[in-house]
Amino acid sequence: METVSGTFLLIALILYTLSFFGFVIAVIGKKWSERDPEGHTKRWGKIGLATTITGFAAQLVFFITRWYAAGYIPTSNMFEFMTFLAMMIVLAFIIVYLIYRTAVLGMFAMPVGVIILSYALVFPPDIQPLIPALQSYWLKIHVTTAALGEAFFAVGFAAGLMYLIRVINYSGQSKSDRRERRGVEIVIFVVLMIVSFIVSVYVFKGINYEASFMQEVTKVDQTGKEYVETNKVDYVLPPIVKPFNSTTESMQPFLGMKEPLFTAPSWMNGVNAGRKLNTFVWALLAGFIVYMLLRLILRKQIGAAIHPAMSGMDAEDLDEISYRAIAIGFPIFTLGALIFAMIWAHEAWGRFWGWDPKEVWALITWLFYTAYLHFRLSRGWQGRKSAWMAVVGFVVVMFTLIGVNLIIAGLHSYAGV
Repeated sequence: METVSGTFLLIALILYTLSFFGFVIAVIGKKWSERDPEGHTKRWGKIGLATTITGFAAQLVFFITRWYAAGYIPTSNMFEFMTFLAMMIVLAFIIVYLIYRTAVLGMFAMPVGVIILSYALVFPPDIQPLIPALQSYWLKIHVTTAALGEAFFAVGFAAGLMYLIRVINYSGQSKSDRRERRGVEIVIFVVLMIVSFIVSVYVFKGINYEASFMQEVTKVDQTGKEYVETNKVDYVLPPIVKPFNSTTESMQPFLGMKEPLFTAPSWMNGVNAGRKLNTFVWALLAGFIVYMLLRLILRKQIGAAIHPAMSGMDAEDLDEISYRAIAIGFPIFTLGALIFAMIWAHEAWGRFWGWDPKEVWALITWLFYTAYLHFRLSRGWQGRKSAWMAVVGFVVVMFTLIGVNLIIAGLHSYAGV
């Protein structure tokens, strides 16, 4: 059953990627169709949508078969949750697309789903027994609604980024023009960093690179006595950073490097924090290399290279799409990430709120989007201000999902396993 489930997930990833190219052809290829550019866009937009829906159906089969094999809803760890989030992003995109019929949205929204799904495949896909904290029907209610709300935020992010690339003056020399161009390039760099990291993991897994460390961790038992626990930490990427208080058990040389260059700081005590800091360093390095190569090839800012493809889009439509997506996602996220989460926390731990890092960042995310809607509706923040908030908001969402789970220790650290 696991093999069948994994096959359908791979099919979904391939179809999502193909649908992205379909939307690219729909937008860019209309310049090649001199006789009927609008017909070309509609035709390829339908092909992109059909491919997206087929991919969604394949991932739905993966989700159902894995649920059957595991005996619980597959949203309990990073692999399962990120695959589910990717599926919800695709669902949110389909809903928004059917409302607005804007093919260019697929150029930006589908890559988000593809990146999230590809990132999920970095984590071990093995089915594991549920820990006691997750053995509750609230797992279905809390996680699914929170993920669906975040999925609409992702679509709002995509439309907001599209708006910024569309309206920014790439030939202007004013201070505000330069600042906006830098801001968009930073967002593009972050996206490239994630993609480069995923590719790096696949490459090193393909060549069977391995490194292992024995780490001593001081813990406290129920009586208050300290004891030392020794854990083995395996690396897939070459260890630039090794775990704190660890010794090298084995390490394949890489570019002349036979020992790690740095040691993770002692305060970074999340689950396998040293290994995850190492992946972050690799993501930065790989992202920087890919970004600079693209800049050398294009000989201009990447946003400036994308800008001509957005010339036919109505900026107000993009702004409206971003706002509507966030407006749909906000009440769903409020229910799932706050209200349902607090009810489950009370049942599991006997309190509604405990200032756990994941709880704090979920609240920060909610407050941020509350401010977004407040400024949008009460202060008339539309256009650039609204788009920047949509972009920054999803960055906060991704830190809540990835950074908190993987780096910061807390009651939700099991999600990083």
